[in-house]
Amino acid sequence: MPVDDSPLTRASLLVQLRDGTNHGAWQEFMKMYGPVVYGFARKRGLQDADAADLMQDVLRSVSTAIGRLNYDRSQGTFRGWLFTITRNRVFNFLSARRLRPQGSGDTSTNRMLDSQAAVSDGADVWELEYQRRLASLAMDRVKKEFQETTWQAFWLTAVEGNSAADVSKQIGMSTGAIYVAKSRVLARLKEEVESMQRQEEN
Repeated sequence: MPVDDSPLTRASLLVQLRDGTNHGAWQEFMKMYGPVVYGFARKRGLQDADAADLMQDVLRSVSTAIGRLNYDRSQGTFRGWLFTITRNRVFNFLSARRLRPQGSGDTSTNRMLDSQAAVSDGADVWELEYQRRLASLAMDRVKKEFQETTWQAFWLTAVEGNSAADVSKQIGMSTGAIYVAKSRVLARLKEEVESMQRQEEN
């Protein structure tokens, strides 16, 4: 697979990111990690606009620091470094919000989310967002390999949770064919995700 076809941040992409004029590398980076940063911020209790602002802030920080970053796999992953930046930005945001007087728009739910965000460093949430992003990108990449009805059978059963019997009536495939289609797509997705993970580790 060509480097420019991979959505993952590996050593080669990090080198490309240092070139401020390489817009393709930045688009690739943002496509992979922008949603992970945003999703993490949302799960830690930030509202939509605040999470979007924080995502932009993190991306600016990466842009500023990338020229000084010497990628050394033995020192940890790039994803781990990005997690540390994101976690610190979220912590600072929530700390500043706690220090502000509570306005009428604040709810007990938001305060509960704040307290939950302080309990752990959020590494499990970060990893979940990352895995979801991998799955989403893998689906985008492999969808074109399957016929429309095969993809529909997979999507309606595995993603939307419909029964094979219901999907059979909806798209005109036998339940057996639906199980086969679902199995084929899931196997291909697993293969693609594992390939993407190996690329990042190199």
